[in-house]
Amino acid sequence: MGFLNFTQSTTSTPPITPSRSQRALCWAARDQFFACLDKHNILDPLKNPKESKSLCGAEDASFEKECKGSWVEYFKKRRVMEHNREAMLKRLQEEGASSMGDIQNPVGETRKE
Repeated sequence: MGFLNFTQSTTSTPPITPSRSQRALCWAARDQFFACLDKHNILDPLKNPKESKSLCGAEDASFEKECKGSWVEYFKKRRVMEHNREAMLKRLQEEGASSMGDIQNPVGETRKE
């Protein structure tokens, strides 16, 4: 019968917040990846991973290298959400819906008309 090791520390170090320059590199890599997706008419790289990797593999690798994994997933999902939001607003406008003025976006940006 062996001894159980109860002396191991269960505390972990807090995550390190990226610096301003690291965030800028992440955003630049994200923008390059998204530009490549736009060029090849790929909206959702999470639903089309093979196609996005084959056509934009270098940009995706750079994006994943420069950004934390949680950021990569968030930005990819946000891209689709923003596209769907814009499509819905366009459809509502075509149907004659009236504007309620500037409404605060949940992401913090104000929609301009």
